[in-house]
Amino acid sequence: MPSGSSPPPAPDPKVTAEAQTKSNRETALANFGLGAINQTDASGNTLTYNRIGTWDDGTPRFEAIQKYSAANQGLADTNQRTQQNIANIGQEQSGRIRELLGQPLTLGDNAREAKLFEMQTQRLNPVLAQQEEALRTRLANQGVAPGSAAFEAEMRRFGEGRNDAYTQLALQGRNQINTELMAERSAPINEISALMSGSQVTPYQGAATPKVQQANTDVAGITNAAHAANMQAWQAEQQQSRGLMGGLFSLGGTLGSALLMSDERVKEDKEKVGELDNGLPIYAFRYKKPENDNGSPAPMQIGLMAQDVQKVKPEAVHRGAGGLLAVDYGKAVKGRRRHG
Repeated sequence: MPSGSSPPPAPDPKVTAEAQTKSNRETALANFGLGAINQTDASGNTLTYNRIGTWDDGTPRFEAIQKYSAANQGLADTNQRTQQNIANIGQEQSGRIRELLGQPLTLGDNAREAKLFEMQTQRLNPVLAQQEEALRTRLANQGVAPGSAAFEAEMRRFGEGRNDAYTQLALQGRNQINTELMAERSAPINEISALMSGSQVTPYQGAATPKVQQANTDVAGITNAAHAANMQAWQAEQQQSRGLMGGLFSLGGTLGSALLMSDERVKEDKEKVGELDNGLPIYAFRYKKPENDNGSPAPMQIGLMAQDVQKVKPEAVHRGAGGLLAVDYGKAVKGRRRHG
């Protein structure tokens, strides 16, 4: 990379965000596709996913369809007809509610209470008679004579207890009759409510959306990491180029107007490693050895090619023995620097 060249441009945040959004959207669609698997359970019921178009932004739209098997569909149809029949009965009978609620509820029924009291006293009277006979016997044994104050007091207390027993029977009978009247009033209302509650529409139970997940690709992270790597490489090349140019400038200052053999015809293993600000390329190379020299290869050196210098600074190039070109580094490396 030339010395003084611009660093790699930073990623455009808008472009990066759009790329990340596109990647996330594609991942979400892939996740749905991984989980949208048509299914058939053991009883033959099916779950099927169908594409039905796209949303406004082009995202595909799907629908999930659940179907009963033939046998289960027959049962469902029968149940639905049964529920409809129950609903119809509830509708027909609901008119009775207006009639029932329009009638005042009257508690108490003398005839039914009297009948119930009669039935209960048939069991109570023998018990009371036995208790009264036992009381008279006890008083006689104690020497309490009939007609005496003590005898009359004991019999009065027994009579009060007997009256209390009859009163308790009457109250219990009234409570029982009122309970029955309330039940008779509520029974038809409860029946109609039960009919109507039994015919409620079953709410739709949507199929569970598949939850298979595929991780999103971190496009923004990858983009920023690539930019950081490019910046690091650029900085390293800049540092290398500055080092090469510094060495050449130092060489030019040290040698002054001395000429160095720089003809590309006497060099081998040439590799461009940088560039001066004036546009001259810098090479790593070895000087060719004589054909009869079988020693170790010549060391690697850094320098210019006379043919390149001749195009940019012809005044710094001189022709020597055998027509080979030499370069005056003092002139070649100096001059106005070219940025870009």
